[in-house]
Amino acid sequence: MIKQRKIPMRRCTGCMEMKNKKELVRIVHSNDDEISLDLSGKKNGRGAYVCKNVDCLAKAEKNKGLERSLSCAIPKKIYALLKIEFEKLLYENQL
Repeated sequence: MIKQRKIPMRRCTGCMEMKNKKELVRIVHSNDDEISLDLSGKKNGRGAYVCKNVDCLAKAEKNKGLERSLSCAIPKKIYALLKIEFEKLLYENQL
């Protein structure tokens, strides 16, 4: 009998749904106060997960889910940069 591997699940900070870790994008608050996308999932720092769509990022901004998960205040400028990076990532994946 083959033992099934456990699938890591994470909660999206936007829609609050539990999903497979591979379906989400990790956002990291690093030790040097930098907030960025972590596509590898291995950067050092506190991480939060968001679905791979801009709507969930907007919801996470509205309900302050990212701020709670990363334990820091996030300026509007950072959300704008994250949105641009997100759209770039989605555009590259659709080609």
